[in-house]
Amino acid sequence: MPVDPALRAAALESKAWPFEEARKLLARVKRTGQKQVLFETGYGPSGLPHIGTFGEVARTTMVRRAFALMSDLPTRLLCFSDDMDGMRKIPENVPDRKFLEPYLQMPLTRVPNPFGGGYESFGHHNNAMLRRFLDTFNFDYEFASATDYYAAGRFDDVLIRALEKYDDIMAVMLPTLGEERQATYSPFLPISPTSGRVLYVPMKAVNPKQGTITFADEDGTDITLDVRGGRTKLQWKPDFGMRWAALGVDFEMFGKDHQTNAPIYDRICEILGAPAPEHYVYELFLDENGQKISKSKGNGLTIDEWLTYADTNSLALFMYSKPREAKKLYFDVIPRNVDEYSQFLGAYPKQFELKDRLMNPVWHIHGGHPPAPESGNVTFALLLNLATVANTEDKAVMWAFLRRYMPDLTPESHPRLDALVGFAIRYFQDFVKPGKKYRLPTTDEAVALRDLAAALGELPEGSTPEAIQLKVYDVGRRDPYTVTQKDGSLGVAQTWFNMLYQVLLGEERGPRFGSFVALYGIANTRGLIDKAVRGELAGPV
Repeated sequence: MPVDPALRAAALESKAWPFEEARKLLARVKRTGQKQVLFETGYGPSGLPHIGTFGEVARTTMVRRAFALMSDLPTRLLCFSDDMDGMRKIPENVPDRKFLEPYLQMPLTRVPNPFGGGYESFGHHNNAMLRRFLDTFNFDYEFASATDYYAAGRFDDVLIRALEKYDDIMAVMLPTLGEERQATYSPFLPISPTSGRVLYVPMKAVNPKQGTITFADEDGTDITLDVRGGRTKLQWKPDFGMRWAALGVDFEMFGKDHQTNAPIYDRICEILGAPAPEHYVYELFLDENGQKISKSKGNGLTIDEWLTYADTNSLALFMYSKPREAKKLYFDVIPRNVDEYSQFLGAYPKQFELKDRLMNPVWHIHGGHPPAPESGNVTFALLLNLATVANTEDKAVMWAFLRRYMPDLTPESHPRLDALVGFAIRYFQDFVKPGKKYRLPTTDEAVALRDLAAALGELPEGSTPEAIQLKVYDVGRRDPYTVTQKDGSLGVAQTWFNMLYQVLLGEERGPRFGSFVALYGIANTRGLIDKAVRGELAGPV
């Protein structure tokens, strides 16, 4: 479809990080004169796809969309599975670990599938899980298997070139290795014709003209093997550069743990006769204690855990925001990202300047076509507090409060809000309820709370959140909560609202209190205050 020239001009100036990366690609294609741009992401199928897999494909897709706004050149996204790698250790999550022990060091696509289901191998099973995973999120991609590409000869020409440049590749690799490893290292890994294992052995001879290598097999017999047709593969660092060169990759992003190796990948790609691609290094995720997230440790969040308590849009926002800053990935970040997504979505229709729209994360999350925001402005934080006081697992109970707050709201007219209600109930039951800790009000606080209940009683049910908030402020203008504003007027300190949250909701912070009262109801809130003053709320729920 034709691109609006004004939108393209705004994209060329935008400071949003996907556009900044896309401009580097635009400069690249202007230098090369190429007619197509290839984006790539990598996947190691020794385990199932995880939240990092989602992040890498989602972020690459954001750059791809940004580039499409700047250029009419066609683009492709290749999700490449390194399924020819040897199984170096047995995963913890397989049904029968002993069953796999005889297949250590076998290519993953030659290891029997321990999960059943009719898949040809462990690698084929995990590849299928990857495709299903990506399809769930409607990513536009092509799947590629290292086993298929090696066996079909897609890399043969570059493998011969690697034989011709063998000494140059070794000159890059050897300084990065320890003395013992240097003595046995070879960029080529033969597949043993007798055992089928991936062998980490030194080369006795390299013959570029014949396209062969000679090495000692596991039984000590010297074997001369053609490197083509899937009989060998490259070590993972040379493989990175070889694949870039063979496929003509223009862009690939990876985590900070690859950053020190990136010059190696680039140099090998260049040795093999192709320009290195543009790449983007993102920071790694941390758990709540600031430790690097590890699949083997099981710390941090899984994709299924996030999607139990929030939608994919909130997860996409988490991935979009500040990818070069280390971010904690644990359950407490979910509510904030849900509400921030809603704020960005609500702001989008009001942003009339193109440059502002292109800076809005929802443009990148939805490829320039974000859905219309739902009316009602009910936040996830507000729903969590409603679930607290309603103490229910029934969506109908929550909707009864919502309908009283805004009679026009229905699950049918507001499907996203309906989904958020379900998410909020699950999140409250699993994370908020177990940790709730109400405190008793002090004598002075009890007086202030009774005054608040009386002031709220002056308002009719159905009063606006703004009218209720004014009453809350009026009662809060007392010692020790009164503060002097910059303009000389009297304001209310945050400690007033902190007291309300701690005593009435059992939390350190909460939503705008007027909005909460409007949703929960004035009479119900007065009843809640009465229970708090009488000490009936203090202690666990």
